Amino acid sequence: MSRSRPASGSADRGASGSAHGAPDRGGTGPRVYARPMIAGTLYHRFVTNDLPAAAVLIDRIRRFLEAPHVASVGTTGEDGAPHQAIAWYRLDPDDRILLNSRYPRRWPADLQRDPRVSLAVLDGGDSMRWVGITGVVETTIDDLETARNDICDLAVRYDDARPGQLAAFRTQARISFRIRILAIHDHLKGG
Repeated sequence: MSRSRPASGSADRGASGSAHGAPDRGGTGPRVYARPMIAGTLYHRFVTNDLPAAAVLIDRIRRFLEAPHVASVGTTGEDGAPHQAIAWYRLDPDDRILLNSRYPRRWPADLQRDPRVSLAVLDGGDSMRWVGITGVVETTIDDLETARNDICDLAVRYDDARPGQLAAFRTQARISFRIRILAIHDHLKGG
């Protein structure tokens, strides 16, 4: 299988090109390691330092997030400036949020450098009903086939699974992120 982006250094090196997969962060920030799925192929990269505990989702928030709303994804640029983008998402059964993007784009590059993320998920029928999420990237999925499957699954979720659209997704460089939800605030009016 191929990767969704060029690897830095050899195939057994992490995203930063260091021999053990740890990014060059001057000793700060989360350490990220590559786990080979098949010899020579990097599949998932996990943040391995102690992440804060995941937030517990109450039923009304879970029901809201299970619906196909769109999310505003907030990241921090290399210069410290905030950045937002709109994205499809999916709440997975383990209460992680899956995000997927073409690669390269700014917000995925931001998340690879700084795993902190915020999401605002709005109800398309009533923009005053929304859920805010603070999270951290728990897993980066940079296996090309897996990331392409993720976007096709999202297309089905969002009722945009036309054959031509799915075929286009299957030709794109893609990357996925699984987000651990750390904090939630909602404006669902008790719904």
